[in-house]
Amino acid sequence: MKNLKTIALAFLAFASVSLTAQTKKIDLTGSSIEWLAKKVTGQHNGTVNFKEGALVFKGKALKGGSFTVDMNSLTATDLKGEYQGKLNGHLKADDFFGTDKFPTATLVFKNIGSKAKDVYSVTADLTIKGITKPVTFDITVNGNTATTTFKVDRTKYDIKYGSKSFFDSIGDKAINDEFELKVTLKF
Repeated sequence: MKNLKTIALAFLAFASVSLTAQTKKIDLTGSSIEWLAKKVTGQHNGTVNFKEGALVFKGKALKGGSFTVDMNSLTATDLKGEYQGKLNGHLKADDFFGTDKFPTATLVFKNIGSKAKDVYSVTADLTIKGITKPVTFDITVNGNTATTTFKVDRTKYDIKYGSKSFFDSIGDKAINDEFELKVTLKF
């Protein structure tokens, strides 16, 4: 009888450990964020780097995540030299992301639902320029990699420069309100 109790206690201890959430930090050099912003006359693309981040799993199921992005790492990759420097400077200025005042942006998962095998629907709080708004996206987890692509409406974060929504007579100088983020997380 004593052995049976010991086996039962060992099983319960094992079961409770296997059901505990596990936090997996992202590999900062292997993870990436690529951005794409479009305007009437073309587009620009580039990258921005993670400062830190982690995903939370319970077993193999995604249960949470939080990330901090270094906004001062924001750079255009479709331009070189002087033009790249000018665009990078403008994107970091108060017209856009105001990186002197707001050096980081954050994303914190709030609700996660299973959509299909290894695919989750996530609602998260995205904070840019000190303004927090919800965003929703699908994320796919495959082994030690998670990927997602989603759009962000910059005007919700007080980034109105070149927005046709705020400046009617801007014509062909208009910049789309939404930009796209393609995210790869290695952990």
